[in-house]
Amino acid sequence: MTIDQNNVFNVDELHHEVLMQLEAIIFASDAPVSLARLKEAFQNQYSKQQLQQYLQQLSVLQHGRSIELIETAQGYRFQVRAKYRNMIAQVWPDRPTRLSPSLLETVAVIAYHQPVTRADIEQIRGVTNNSQILRTLFDWNWIKESGYRELPGRPALLVTTPQFLNAFGLVSLDQLPPLQDAKEAFMALDAQAPKS
Repeated sequence: MTIDQNNVFNVDELHHEVLMQLEAIIFASDAPVSLARLKEAFQNQYSKQQLQQYLQQLSVLQHGRSIELIETAQGYRFQVRAKYRNMIAQVWPDRPTRLSPSLLETVAVIAYHQPVTRADIEQIRGVTNNSQILRTLFDWNWIKESGYRELPGRPALLVTTPQFLNAFGLVSLDQLPPLQDAKEAFMALDAQAPKS
C-alpha cells in the first residue's frame, strides 16, 4: 500500500486552514463565540465534537504566547494571559472596571443563594440595598429576573446570567470558589478576570 503524499499534505493543509478560520472568527468577535455559532459559520460541515477537537488544538497552539483561548458560559474567546495583565493595566490604566465591595457582596449573595429576592439580599448582607447597585448589575446583564416568589407583593426572584459567568471567566456556577468568604473570593476573581 502506498501513501499519496499529496493527499496527506492536502489533509494537513485543510486541517491548518480550519484552525486558522476558527482563530479568525473568535479573534474578530467582540463577544465569546458559541459552538452553535461556529457550527453555523462552517455551514454545519463539522459536528460539535469535531469543532471541540479543533478548539482544543487551537488552544494548544496558543501555549507560549501572551494570549490564551478560554471557554466561558457563552462560548470561546481569546484573552491576555494573567501574567501580562499588569502590563496591560499600565498601558491602558482606565480600562479595567474595579468593582465596589458593596457590588461584590450583592452579586455574591445572588450567585451563591439564587434565586433570591431583594429582601433576601438585604437580610443576608444586613444592610439596605442600594438600587443603583442592582441597576448596574441589570445594565451589565449580570443578573435577571426569573419568576416571582409566592408571597404578598410577589417579589421578583433574581438569578445570575451567562454574562456574569463570562465576566469572571467561569463556565458554570460550579466553578465559584467555596463560600467561606464570598466577598474575598469575588475580589480575587475580579483581580483575575480578563479586562477587555
